[in-house]
Amino acid sequence: MTTALLSVDKLTRRFGGLTAVNAVTLDLHVGEVHAVIGTNGAGKSTLINMLSGEIEASEGRIALDGVDITARAQSRRARDGVGRSYQRTTIFPEFSVHENCRLAAQAATARPWAIWQSSQRCATSNASADAALEAAGLAAEARRIAGTLSHGAQRQLEVAMCLATHPRVLLLDEPLAGMGAEETDRMLTLLARLKATHAILLVEHDMDAVFRIADRITVMVNGTVIATGNPTEIRENPEVRTAYLGEEQH
Repeated sequence: MTTALLSVDKLTRRFGGLTAVNAVTLDLHVGEVHAVIGTNGAGKSTLINMLSGEIEASEGRIALDGVDITARAQSRRARDGVGRSYQRTTIFPEFSVHENCRLAAQAATARPWAIWQSSQRCATSNASADAALEAAGLAAEARRIAGTLSHGAQRQLEVAMCLATHPRVLLLDEPLAGMGAEETDRMLTLLARLKATHAILLVEHDMDAVFRIADRITVMVNGTVIATGNPTEIRENPEVRTAYLGEEQH
C-alpha cells in the first residue's frame, strides 16, 4: 500500500444540534477507488463537501500529501490538486465539449496579465483540454455541442473538466446517477483507468457498480462510519448487512 495522498482524521461537521458527519477517518491512495456508501442522510455529500472545501469542518483534520489543508479555501484546494464532480450535471450545454474543458483548464491556470492574448488561443489551456478529453474517452466528441451529448457522455465530460485542472485527488459525487447499463460500464472503465494516476473517492448509490469498481469501501450510517474494508469484508460484515444492505441477522 502506498502512502495516503489524502488523509482524513476524525472529521466532524455540526449544523446546530445536528451532527451530520461524526469523527470520520479515512485515507485515499493513488491506485485505489475508495467508495463511500450509505442511505440518504448518512453524511456522504457533507463529507465530500468538507474534503473539497465547500463547507468548513467543525472538528478534525484533512491532510494532502502530509500537509494540513483543513483551513484552506476551496479554490486553493483545487489548485493544490483536489478536484470534484457534483451530483447534478454542471456543464455549459451551449458550448462545445472542448470549450467546456478549456474553460475548466483556464480557471485552474488563470493568466490575468495576458490581456493582449485571446483566452481561446491559450496554448496551455487548449493542451490541457485536449489531454483531458483524451483521458476521458471524449476526444472524438470535442467539437460537438455539449448539450447534445447523451446523459452518460455529459457525466464523462464533467470528469474531463475536472481532469483539465490537473487534479491528483478526484472526489466524485454520484457520477453514475441516471445512467443505463452501457453508460455505467463506460464510466467504470474510465475510473479503473484513472485510478492508476489518481486517488479516487467515489460516493455512489449503485451498489452493483460499487462492488465492481471499489478497492475499499467505507459505510456510513447517520454520519458515523460503521465499517471500512474491501468489498468482500463489507459484504460479509453483519452490521453492514443489517444497517445498509437490508438483511437481517439470524
